[in-house]
Amino acid sequence: MTRWRASQEQRQLRQKMIFLRTSFEAMQHAIAPRLADPLPCWLDTGTLAMLARELTSACREAQTSLAPPSRTPLCLAANQCQLLLKQCPGVLSSAVCHRQLGDIVNALNEALVHAAAPASARRWFWSS
Repeated sequence: MTRWRASQEQRQLRQKMIFLRTSFEAMQHAIAPRLADPLPCWLDTGTLAMLARELTSACREAQTSLAPPSRTPLCLAANQCQLLLKQCPGVLSSAVCHRQLGDIVNALNEALVHAAAPASARRWFWSS
């Protein structure tokens, strides 16, 4: 069995995606105790803005180093994060904010699953 080897760029991008997923999960868990609170959610917009920049950067990097099944959910997560950032702070309830952070985490999980698998080997018409 041959072992799949990722390039240095792919490994760095995967590490960035893991960092981003962990960061968004931490934000989501920080909001969890206030889900029943009817007041608007007040996320740390500075942290959210930094994560949004990193996510957008990862999406750009993925254009050259990852296959489409990994790029698509990563870019979806970046778009969802930008939308969340436009509504923060104080517009969304904690429950809605928690759900939107969950959507970002789920998209990052999907991107990581696809990024972990090797791209299918290119087959030429003369190979069997």
